[in-house]
Formats: sequence, structure tokens, C-alpha cells
Amino acid sequence: MLKDFLEDEISDEEFYKAIVEFISSWNIRCGEYEGNRFVIKKKDHENFLVYDEYEIDGKRVTHQTVPITKKDLLEKIHEHARKQGFTVTL
Repeated sequence: MLKDFLEDEISDEEFYKAIVEFISSWNIRCGEYEGNRFVIKKKDHENFLVYDEYEIDGKRVTHQTVPITKKDLLEKIHEHARKQGFTVTL
């Protein structure tokens, strides 16, 4: 599921930068980043959920939730960004 997340959401350098900013920000203690297909839920500064969300009959349906730490999520995002040829921000 994380592979699909990376392919769908880290497909543009602007999206990449916005997602990294959301994940890295100490000014955002908790909240959600809604991407094209996936949602990143920030539980606190170190713990995140990444999930696939659809709307069916006017109701939100969540599929394949993956819990992940900030460190692991950023490593995967940066690695994918490098493969895409983006300027990686650390």
C-alpha cells in the first residue's frame, strides 16, 4: 500500500514539498493532509497513519491503513523523490 501511496502522491515536486512540510512541521501537532487519493493523518509529532479513502454513496470509506513513524515515512518519501529526480529537502 505504501508503494501505491508514493506513486500517487509523490508524483510532483510541489506535492512532495507540501507533504514533507506537513510531516516535518512542529507547529502542526495533529491533523490530516488530504492528497489526491491518500490521507496522511498526523497523530502526534512522531506517529502517522497513511490510508486510502474513498467516498461511496456520500460516505467516507477507509481502506488499508498503515501506521508508520515520522522517520520511516520521511525516509520512504525522500527515497521515492530521489528516484523521481526531485530536489530532496531534508
